[in-house]
Amino acid sequence: MKIERIQPFLVGRTLLVRVYTDEGIVGNGEAGLWAHQKVVYEVIQELSDYYVGKDPLRMEHHYQVISRDTHFAGAAISAAMSAMDIAMWDILAKSVNKPVYALLGGQVRDRIRVFANVGGDTLEARGESARQQVEKGYVSLRTTPFLPGFERLSATAIVKQAVQVVAAIRDAVGDEIDLGLEIHRNLDPDTAIMLGRELKPFRILYYEDPLAPESIEALDYVARHVDLPIATGERFYSIQQFKELMDKKTVAMIRPDVSLVGGFTQIVKIAGMAEASFIGVFPHLMGSPVNIAAFVQFAASTPNFRLMESNMVDTHPLNAVIDQPLTLEEGHILLPDRPGIGVEIVEEELPRFPYEPKRILGNTLRSDGSVAL
Repeated sequence: MKIERIQPFLVGRTLLVRVYTDEGIVGNGEAGLWAHQKVVYEVIQELSDYYVGKDPLRMEHHYQVISRDTHFAGAAISAAMSAMDIAMWDILAKSVNKPVYALLGGQVRDRIRVFANVGGDTLEARGESARQQVEKGYVSLRTTPFLPGFERLSATAIVKQAVQVVAAIRDAVGDEIDLGLEIHRNLDPDTAIMLGRELKPFRILYYEDPLAPESIEALDYVARHVDLPIATGERFYSIQQFKELMDKKTVAMIRPDVSLVGGFTQIVKIAGMAEASFIGVFPHLMGSPVNIAAFVQFAASTPNFRLMESNMVDTHPLNAVIDQPLTLEEGHILLPDRPGIGVEIVEEELPRFPYEPKRILGNTLRSDGSVAL
């Protein structure tokens, strides 16, 4: 089998890829560098010069060739390779009429736990949002514990507000529902420690990205001073970055993205290293239902998978570009048994969703006019 043609598609805020073979099997994939899709689009066009004519079933070999030959590693190249890797696994699984998870060791669960996001501009709205999600059957919730305009508050006021948000949610749903906090890298180390200590009584499932990810040393400093499980890794694009993070025993959960770290070929290695250290895998998920389908295949076959984002699986507007949307039931995505990643891109529907580039607004400022973290 040979790759005949590669076609990337800029669709809404996503980048989809189809890989066509000389045997008529077409693979579907998606790139995960969601803020810079046009850059990744061009990378895929350039890499096509290598991939076309090659055997799509040599995924590891292709990753090694490209990652070593380009000399300069980076998220754009890794996202492009990830989309290709997902599509090549889709081709392999279709060629033997099996789901991808059957080739990754087989399923270890029947459905995939997902969390629901809790929003609202007031404490009352947060509590009501949480109640509504639990009524839908979710047993795991996540919120960013800040209200609009928090960037302009003092560090002490930010901590006070965040505790009030978490308390409002706990009052609404009780202690038996999992609650994770997405800090969105909005704190400096000392404020992250101050907040983490105040949050201990609320039984937090994970303290996600309290800091920007550039310094594992700084994150380790926070981890040594708070008694909360820390989760991070959504911006990492290589197995080496995750190894350094896990070697330091800094995190309870890692957040690799199948569509950014090198596809299935690389993420199974990362998950294996985490399993050996009793670290959970909590994948980062953005993008279209194509990405959701790929992540479900990984989650189905990964023993130390914990949970992932639902990403509007049942209401996503881009469900229109796949032939069979996934099913959400009681806070879980049901595991499909179709060959490949379980969905097919319907090319005729793609023009309905023109590309939407992400604009840099630069309006997240502190009260003194400086840029917030």
